[in-house]
Amino acid sequence: MNIGILSWILDIQRTGINNYLYNLVMAMIEEGNSKDISLIHFQKSNDDIYKEVNDVIVSSSRGKIINPLSLSKSLKTNEIDVFHLPSHMFPQVSPFYMNTNVKKVLTIHDLIPLLYHKKLPFHYKFWTSTLKIIKNRPDSIITDSMNTKKDLINYLKIPEEKIKVIPLAHNKNYKPIKNQDLIKKELELKYNIPFPFILYAGSIEVRKNILLLIKSFYNLLKKGVKSNLVLIGSPGYGFEDMVKTVNELGLSKNVFFLGYVPDQDMVKFYNTAELFVFPSLYEGFGLPPLEAMACGCPVITSNTSSLPEVVGNAGFTLDPNDCNAFVESMYQILTNESLKTEMINKSLKRAKLFSWEKTAKETWQVYEDVLQK
Repeated sequence: MNIGILSWILDIQRTGINNYLYNLVMAMIEEGNSKDISLIHFQKSNDDIYKEVNDVIVSSSRGKIINPLSLSKSLKTNEIDVFHLPSHMFPQVSPFYMNTNVKKVLTIHDLIPLLYHKKLPFHYKFWTSTLKIIKNRPDSIITDSMNTKKDLINYLKIPEEKIKVIPLAHNKNYKPIKNQDLIKKELELKYNIPFPFILYAGSIEVRKNILLLIKSFYNLLKKGVKSNLVLIGSPGYGFEDMVKTVNELGLSKNVFFLGYVPDQDMVKFYNTAELFVFPSLYEGFGLPPLEAMACGCPVITSNTSSLPEVVGNAGFTLDPNDCNAFVESMYQILTNESLKTEMINKSLKRAKLFSWEKTAKETWQVYEDVLQK
């Protein structure tokens, strides 16, 4: 069985879906499937992952987008049995339009472009149109959560039997670190941030409900709590309004936008944060809360979409529109050491339920199942 996976997102700065694909493929390699995997992209990469698999280069349009005709031809030339597109939010979907002998697997992480288009830039409408066109073409659809499965059934009328729920996992490097004082000095020097701090990680955009987090933090300080707010992630839609709100509330000395932070430093941030707050309105899975829990950081998140599936009873899940609930929950955890310790223990236990090994095995089973159909 030869599995072809579109992998150009592994060749750029990794966040979100990029990390999903990297960890998935690495886990498959560790399971001994490297000879059966062809990673398909449009430019040579020095990443060691390509040394472990069949490295397939196809021509691109303007050096940025894989040529659809070249991709379809490459699938035939390399005798690909199953083609896996790791997200519907890519333009390289030509095999899904064509009647070929290649079996097709599509991962749909969420329906954000469909459900939250009013809170997103105009170009997201393209992904909605693409998804509606190709939704019936895959032989199997993988999704990260039961919530997204329900959305696919309710909004796109995709047959339930075609959908396989396979949860994501956290990188093995995300774990508790003992040398807290040393780590704090490293972060303080490198990022010029003060301690203590509350942490958020994810894209900085409207859908992530950052304005509520900023306002909740402001009210938390008014209750006498001394802390700072560190937000990690690339600026997105609505970022200017968030910076404006910070300045209007007089929080410029307490709120820090750090932009992209590499994985090796993210582990340190999760370990040294007093609390992780993730008030997102909608997530296909919600990997940052899981990463935080794996490092032993107490988590407060929303009670919407897939987030309760990830956090379980290990963290607080709140109405993302209830600012007071976020303020009170943050206050309780930061002022109650026994509660904080209890949440840390529950978080570590909860995180152990997720592993990339399990994700890889279940994904490989999907490949085998579609090939037998």
